[in-house]
Amino acid sequence: MPGNKCNVDPATPKSRTERLMKERNLRKLNRVFNLNEKAGDSLRDGELFSNDSAFTETENCASLNEEELSEGIDGYDRQDQRLPKQRLLVVANRLPVSAVRQGKDSWQLEISVGGLVSALLGLKEFDARWIGWAGVNVPDETGQEALTKALAEKKCIPVFLDEDTVHQYYNGYCNNIIWPLFHYLGLPQEDRLSTTRSFQSQFDAYKKANQMFANVVHENYEEGDVVWCHDYHLMFLPKCLKEKNSNIKVGWFLHTPFPSSEIHRMLPSRRDLLESVLAADLVGFHTYDYARHFVSACTRILGLEGTPEGVENQGKLTRVAAFPIGIDSDRFIRALELPQVQDHIKELKERFAGRKVMLGVDRLDMIKGIPQKILAFEEFLEENPEWRDKVVLLQIAVPTRTDVPEYQKLSSQVHEIVGRINGRFGTLTAVPIHHLDRSLDFHALCALYAVTDVALITSLRDGMNLVSYEFVACQASKKGVLILSEFAGAAQSLGAGALLVNPWNIAEVAASISQALNMPADEREKMHQHNFMHVTTHTSQEWAATFVSELNDTIIEAQLRTRQVPLLPVKVAVERYLQSNNRLLVLGFNSTLTEPASTQGVRGGHIRELQSRLHLEIKETLKKLCDDQRTNIVILSGSDRAVLDDNFREYNLWLAAENGMFLRHGTGEWMTTMPENLNMDWVDSVKHVFEYFTERTPGSHFELRETSLVWNYKYAESHFGKLQSKDMLQHLWTGPISNAAVDVVQGDRSVEVRSVGVTKGAAIDRILGEIVRNKGMKSPIDYVLCAGHFLSKDEDVYTFFEPELPCESLALARTRSLDPARTSIPTTSDSINQAKAHQLMKQRSLSTLERSNFRSAAWRPIVHDRMSLPEGSSVLDLKAENFFSCTVSRKQSDARYLLQSSDDVVALLKELTESKPSN
Repeated sequence: MPGNKCNVDPATPKSRTERLMKERNLRKLNRVFNLNEKAGDSLRDGELFSNDSAFTETENCASLNEEELSEGIDGYDRQDQRLPKQRLLVVANRLPVSAVRQGKDSWQLEISVGGLVSALLGLKEFDARWIGWAGVNVPDETGQEALTKALAEKKCIPVFLDEDTVHQYYNGYCNNIIWPLFHYLGLPQEDRLSTTRSFQSQFDAYKKANQMFANVVHENYEEGDVVWCHDYHLMFLPKCLKEKNSNIKVGWFLHTPFPSSEIHRMLPSRRDLLESVLAADLVGFHTYDYARHFVSACTRILGLEGTPEGVENQGKLTRVAAFPIGIDSDRFIRALELPQVQDHIKELKERFAGRKVMLGVDRLDMIKGIPQKILAFEEFLEENPEWRDKVVLLQIAVPTRTDVPEYQKLSSQVHEIVGRINGRFGTLTAVPIHHLDRSLDFHALCALYAVTDVALITSLRDGMNLVSYEFVACQASKKGVLILSEFAGAAQSLGAGALLVNPWNIAEVAASISQALNMPADEREKMHQHNFMHVTTHTSQEWAATFVSELNDTIIEAQLRTRQVPLLPVKVAVERYLQSNNRLLVLGFNSTLTEPASTQGVRGGHIRELQSRLHLEIKETLKKLCDDQRTNIVILSGSDRAVLDDNFREYNLWLAAENGMFLRHGTGEWMTTMPENLNMDWVDSVKHVFEYFTERTPGSHFELRETSLVWNYKYAESHFGKLQSKDMLQHLWTGPISNAAVDVVQGDRSVEVRSVGVTKGAAIDRILGEIVRNKGMKSPIDYVLCAGHFLSKDEDVYTFFEPELPCESLALARTRSLDPARTSIPTTSDSINQAKAHQLMKQRSLSTLERSNFRSAAWRPIVHDRMSLPEGSSVLDLKAENFFSCTVSRKQSDARYLLQSSDDVVALLKELTESKPSN
């Protein structure tokens, strides 16, 4: 079938794992190729340490030589300019450059580098460009042009934000609302009324700023570029990018924790942010926990379907995965050999001779748990007096946001606790705590890591915390112990080689300090070796390369899915419709002709949605189609007769309820296709099972139809509903239906039990026969449009109409076994009598259910009339180019084409009625 075949080179990796392993091997080869170049690099003087997080402008700012930055993000490896590299547009709130204006058209640039820049310096296979805010307000055009020109030399592209936008967007929404919430600190509570008002103005500024970033990206985008968006500042950016160019490759990575759905749902703009992030092709987090929280928020707040790969929305899959960041471990290992670092190490050993050194390196921030750490150290000294003169805690607390009252209060609190403990346990010559309110230069910091016996990291909530990685990288000689908070992202990676603690449990942290100081050397060495292996293999460069590789592969998989079911060529479908003589439109109902399903999640007002309603914009179009004498319309649905009656009572078309078991034309009487001897004894026992699971699954309900039962858990909690459905299926198969002739069909958050052989495809032949008998056709049907959001079991409705058999196995499955009496052609049409016999024989045979009851059973009237035996297959004179089968919002399907949503179905039907034949 068109669109369902993809020619693949045998050498091309077919599976996702094969593709990613091939990418990994290529990266290894590239690293070996560049080994000499990397070995030639040396650390530059003047590198400053400022913080510990992976990437935020308030964290981890070390300076880097301009030449090194330029080489690291250059578009071509200077020793290998043979092949152009894929361009990578890195979009972050801040550029890795600080700009100071020297005059009207002159700027001084100071290069600063964080974990993200360090990661991309080693990514030689990409041509990286940086897009972000330069950190200054430049209102005049001359200054903007001069800064843009200066930054271009550093492969940087500025986004110009005015002061009010920066205040509302960055200081307001980003740092006052999103950041605290993502770190479980809650929303501002001082003045609820004013806060509510500021929420909206700050959110508007946030959206405005994100759109400004998107505009700059589009101005600099070239076909094939990869756009990598970073952090909570730019959660709206993927949506802005995709709205303008749906083919752009977009990845988004969060460098902070993502909170549980119960925390995230507090945010007034929760839905907007989630939907915007889902526009990306790949969404990355530091740990699996954060990824799981994101998927849970999408399922519980947006009502979407979470899968092992990510989140599915209207057939589009957004991949969600964990990518734990690392550090440039070689940089720290090489630094230990430098003379200036060795001098620092010697000095520190002499100063703290005879004492064990404990180290804490943190930003002075509420989430770092500095007060808890110091109180735990105090409790350790109380309980272990023998250690009071033998251990010292060095706490580096880098000041941040010193103008914010909460941070000022925290600083005063820490100073008060340190002063009390030093006054209590200190002597004239030594104090137990050395507290520094400043950063250390890189060489001093490496030396401090090297002499440390115990690193104490007690974050209350941390995205990753790379201080733990830096400590491990510098411990080849000392093999010190890492005490790590279980609430830091690094605990997921280094937990096996560290002592994990709950920083809120002061007694537990104090006990861990004692355990670390008294740990045997062989145990310390084993723990260190485990973590050292992880730190040196999971580097920042490998993290960046893995993410971009996954993003490229995600695009490949999306393209493969699109190739399997390509989008419907609407113009072609409309043109063929206009050129045909006799058309048949077979349309589903739910999710095809109805209003788009609500994605509000578990909220009030669902009772209004339990009854499907016809899409408001399709009513007039449907009437026009029904009035066309050359167009036959069949609404083929699993819903019961009452639902179809309510929605289509005014239309002159065919209705097929309960998967074709009941038929009706226009305002006529319902007739049945159900065999008289059909065994329905299983209904009562299944009904009791459905009642039981409905009672124990809040938000679920079940429908008792005449020939089937459906249990629906759409409005139940998603994960719990899935577990209940699995329990129900296991109970059904081992109990009530173990020997019954029924099919169990699993749908989108539903379970249906129906008689075996009942499918939409099995009903088509009968429906066509009735159309012929009632309408008196003058010519055979030469155009078919079949569209619906059908379950997998019902997709035989697509293959029924296939004029050409795609493979031998399908041909065997579709071999006709008609009784000769059934193959006669209706006398109402002389032209049909002249149709070629072999063309007629290509069409679908009787269903299994119909054949099994053909000779032994009469048709049982349930309403008024007993149907005549259908003769529908013989009325099709269909060529391949005139058949359009469309699945609605389902990527994997037997249909030829895809329509994204019911809105697309409405638009297509409007095209059919409004278009005119081309001359």
